[in-house]
Amino acid sequence: MQTQEIWNSYSNDIKHFILSKVKDAVVADDLLQETFIKVHTKLNTLKDEDKLKSWLFSIARYTVLDYFRNNNITYEISEVDMHFEDQKLEHTKEDCLRGIIKSLPKKYRDPLFLSDIQGKKQRQISEQLHLPLPTIKSQIQRGRKLIAQGFIDCCDFKVSDTGYLVGEIRDKEECKVCH
Repeated sequence: MQTQEIWNSYSNDIKHFILSKVKDAVVADDLLQETFIKVHTKLNTLKDEDKLKSWLFSIARYTVLDYFRNNNITYEISEVDMHFEDQKLEHTKEDCLRGIIKSLPKKYRDPLFLSDIQGKKQRQISEQLHLPLPTIKSQIQRGRKLIAQGFIDCCDFKVSDTGYLVGEIRDKEECKVCH
């Protein structure tokens, strides 16, 4: 299943779930976007598609909890939330990618999200954001370059002679983005 299909099927349910926790539509939209960035980057780790819905809600729950933690907001944790809090996830390149994307300026993050996560055509994005197509194209390209630079800054990746990023993800404690 592709990220766009998952978005089409579940984004409204996930948004309502997030909104029930944060009570702010703008924050809920941002957290929904962040949730689907995680979904997109970690989709290959889903072993059983029958568990897709619970997996999605787990990611949304973690995203909301991260938001509360990062903004020093207290949140009453239910038993269901505690079950998921006990599970520890290994620090991965997707964690760094999420942090890098989250730190991008909105003018790059939104077109990049719509293009690379939701799979929309650049012309559709141009119409949706009410910006000229050349502007959208350059913002997406600039966003991608900023992501590459983020890995260079975060984990000391290098660009190989063939133009690919190479390097190893550091432990979370040493990571400049995730820590």
